[in-house]
Amino acid sequence: MPVEIDMLEDKIYRLSPELLDILLIDRTTSREDCPCNIFWATSDYEHLGKGYEYKSPILPELITGNNGHVIMPRVLKRRDLQRNRSRIKAEVFTPSWVCNLQANTVDSSWFGREDVFNHENDDHTWTTNTKKITFPEGKTWRDYVRSTCLEITCGEAPYLVSRYDTTTGQPIALENRIGLLDRKLRVVNENTETSSDWLKWAQVAFQSTYGYEWQGDSLLIARENLLLTFTEYYQARFNRAPQTKTLLNIANIISWNMWQMDGLKCVIPNSCSMKPSAQQSLFDEPELVPCVGCKTGNMHRHNGIYCKIKDWQKNETLTFVSMLKEKK
Repeated sequence: MPVEIDMLEDKIYRLSPELLDILLIDRTTSREDCPCNIFWATSDYEHLGKGYEYKSPILPELITGNNGHVIMPRVLKRRDLQRNRSRIKAEVFTPSWVCNLQANTVDSSWFGREDVFNHENDDHTWTTNTKKITFPEGKTWRDYVRSTCLEITCGEAPYLVSRYDTTTGQPIALENRIGLLDRKLRVVNENTETSSDWLKWAQVAFQSTYGYEWQGDSLLIARENLLLTFTEYYQARFNRAPQTKTLLNIANIISWNMWQMDGLKCVIPNSCSMKPSAQQSLFDEPELVPCVGCKTGNMHRHNGIYCKIKDWQKNETLTFVSMLKEKK
């Protein structure tokens, strides 16, 4: 099955409008009775008019129909836009061979041996190990699938799923993929027999895979890449497309695990602000004070909106910053 580099949002919408809605949702600010979407967080689209401003939410009608080509992977963007994003937001995408090298380093530590999934060649390619992955004493394939991984400032998530090289646009065959989630799904493929068991452990693989990104368009592409990765592995394994309800379930996990965040502050981008002092009297003119976290660099003292994620094993939500220790 050929790999589509630019997954048009129209195709997702035609399959299920609800599916696109889930991929656009911001779990931190949404309530059950009032869903909120991720926002653009870039000025690249403001020339398109109303709804494309920096702080505007990304809505389905802005990226489907006649607007179906508005969002596209970085490699397909104009060179001047790529340079501009690199200059303003330090957006630099990593070649797949570098992602593979670093993922192999992580796995070498976990397995206690080299070349577990592939062997790195001198010409920036790799040779895939086609034998079934074996696990060290005291560790099982289930432990590997459950192991938590996080891609910071993930862009289009090349460290998690490697559908294509984000710097060249070159598609990568399913059997040669090197992302951390790709590796989990390969292990699931090799160790499950029934479709129900495969689905169970594929879901665990997605639940243990996280990433965050500042810019809304890149985050949407990352979410789409994870969803398409699930579809491609499912199609290859069972020779049929997954049911829509299955995709909705996986998309729900992705929408929690891939979120929009300022990685230096652990809050929704640009959500910190000047706020009234708590020490003024009733008749005083309001005194606005800056965010303490922004002023001191203490990520636990920001007045912005701290991002929420989900602990799937405990079935509870928590703020990402709560997992980081505050320096005394």
